[in-house]
Amino acid sequence: MAQEVDWVRVTEHAQWAPRDSCGEVVHDGRMWLLGGWFSSNIIGPRDVWASADGIDWELMTEKAGWRAGDLPTTVVHDGRMWLMGGWYAGRLEEGGASNEVWSSADGATWECAAPSAGWSPRCGAAGAVFDGKMWLLGGTQQYFFGDDGDLRSDVWHSADGVRWTQATARAPWSPRAYHAALAFDGRLWVLGGGNYLPEYHGCNDVWSSPDGVNWTLVTEHAPWPPRIWFSAVVYRGCMWLLGGWSNNPSRNWNDVWYSADGETWHELKTPTIWAERHEHSAYVFDDRLWVVGGNEWPLVNDVWYLALPQEWSADR
Repeated sequence: MAQEVDWVRVTEHAQWAPRDSCGEVVHDGRMWLLGGWFSSNIIGPRDVWASADGIDWELMTEKAGWRAGDLPTTVVHDGRMWLMGGWYAGRLEEGGASNEVWSSADGATWECAAPSAGWSPRCGAAGAVFDGKMWLLGGTQQYFFGDDGDLRSDVWHSADGVRWTQATARAPWSPRAYHAALAFDGRLWVLGGGNYLPEYHGCNDVWSSPDGVNWTLVTEHAPWPPRIWFSAVVYRGCMWLLGGWSNNPSRNWNDVWYSADGETWHELKTPTIWAERHEHSAYVFDDRLWVVGGNEWPLVNDVWYLALPQEWSADR
């Protein structure tokens, strides 16, 4: 397959301050950036930004109603943006995980649909919209202060953000956070993830399910190295995995992988690419694949896109 494609940097410095661990969605003809992380020693940002081209970003609110904007779970459902869970206040004494559920139609006004959802407070959970419902999968109850016992492998769904149903208390994939969930090819998918503290472990397994209850291990070891804090999206009939972080040795990634079936993965290599990073935001917007911000050591606020030609097709 000819790969005559390349990444384009549309801006080196967007209007919002450099950050990582944001919420990100595509809604109402724009890309949206929600909250994020500046430092573990300060209260995190609660601002909301929107852009129709990746160059010009509009501040919709400087202080949204939610407070847990670090590693939240964000989706678009029923014409609204949803922010669920997340972490607030870093390593500060008042820091902690959330099980609040918030929604907004315009990014400026936010409503709390559930001040305490049925699932336990957590951050780094994966989320997707599947079968007409919002899904929340796994995550960790403690970001800085816990251990592997705080990781979860439960699966929940809701049609309205208020009433949540547990599909399973313990999926067969190992308890994990900082993973990805996708709705693709009529199934739910879980990719990678693991834990950060007190000890790192990363996964590169791929699982799928038709209902969130019954799961199939598609591959135990995908060709991309185990990692956390990566991004994953569905674009042009494939699942895509971008960047992230692994330990032992500690390193960021800037690789790009795609798969049409979750088992066979191909690496997309291009002449130009964004610098290695983790906890960046990824979007599929305007028939382009976007990578925005993240942590390169230091934090950045650049914006990149990749546009596949119409004749492009994945090897299946």
